[in-house]
Amino acid sequence: MRNHPLVSSGCWIVAVALACLLTQPVSAQVPQAAAPSANTPATVDNSPSAEQTAELHAKFKKLLTGAKMRGQFTVDGQPLSNLQEEAYDIEKVDKLPDGDLWALTTKIKYGEHDLTVPLAIEVKWAGSTPVITLDELTIPGLGTFSARVLLHKDKYAGTWQHDQVGGHLFGMIELAQ
Repeated sequence: MRNHPLVSSGCWIVAVALACLLTQPVSAQVPQAAAPSANTPATVDNSPSAEQTAELHAKFKKLLTGAKMRGQFTVDGQPLSNLQEEAYDIEKVDKLPDGDLWALTTKIKYGEHDLTVPLAIEVKWAGSTPVITLDELTIPGLGTFSARVLLHKDKYAGTWQHDQVGGHLFGMIELAQ
């Protein structure tokens, strides 16, 4: 697997591809909680306000528009000292109207491939921290990808899976000038 083109040149592409989470309701499987008593505090809604959400979205767009992601990745089963380099250039970032989807125009270079593609990715939020999320996404000609990539300030870190090969990834986000 080491000579696989995605493994030998980076797998962060999994973090910039279209992802759609399919969830099934589990309410029928979860027992209902008892009604709160007079001594039970009310549930607090920690959801961000529309203003806070707009601010998070603006920061995310500013962080990645024109950014270069430079880092390394591991491959499961290989020594941690055998790090591979990865590099991706994100030209443009826009929030899509549907749910948590974002459009990223990304330059991808690996093996004989050198292309710029618009991709729709799902971004979930852990408080104020964006997490790029992919689940078993098939990209024609490239394979099937899953990933969780957390972005914090000028750094990124996460896990990736490409078909049967996976590992960890981490690096720096070089902000646009």
